[in-house]
Amino acid sequence: MRVLAVPVKRLSQAKRRLSGVLFPQERATLTMAMMADVLAAATVQPGWDVWVVSRQHDVLRAGAQAGAHTIAEEGETLSAAVRQVEDAMEDRDELAVLLADLPLITPGALAAALSLPGPVVAAPAESDGGTNLLVRRPGSAIGARFGRSSFAKHRAEAYRKGLTFHEARLPELAFDLDRPADLERILAERPRGRTWQACRDMGLAERLRVGA
Repeated sequence: MRVLAVPVKRLSQAKRRLSGVLFPQERATLTMAMMADVLAAATVQPGWDVWVVSRQHDVLRAGAQAGAHTIAEEGETLSAAVRQVEDAMEDRDELAVLLADLPLITPGALAAALSLPGPVVAAPAESDGGTNLLVRRPGSAIGARFGRSSFAKHRAEAYRKGLTFHEARLPELAFDLDRPADLERILAERPRGRTWQACRDMGLAERLRVGA
């Protein structure tokens, strides 16, 4: 089995760095829109079962509507969510963990990353050196260590274990939306998808004076 897991935070906790420009409900709306874009790219990947992991009922319902298998998260952190998925899998299964805040993602870019061979594949986050996608064959090939500078940590652990490590350096997978400047980039580039539409519906172009 090949599992593509998409962990999603509680909506009340998501995107707190945007608190200065977005109200809590707007941050929740944006989070759901980004997840929809990620799932639109993930659920069309042949041979991969998409799992959405969250404590949020709205997220799980939206994941099911998108065609994903849903798992009620038992912990409170991203690491705990990943471990929960790992525990639900068999030893030889392949596991890809894809973050849910990638508004530029496309099915083609994700397919290109998933097609890279070898036991460990990772896509770096351009903002903080984190990891936006981690593919392990099997899922226990190396430990998952998401967060700032985790891309280098994943690479180092793969090399320490003598495993081949492939970098998926694709712009569509590198951009994660966390800061007000990231909203401005979305508004300026106008990518096709739910995230840009949500920003437009919230009137962010006028509020941030981008493309107004």
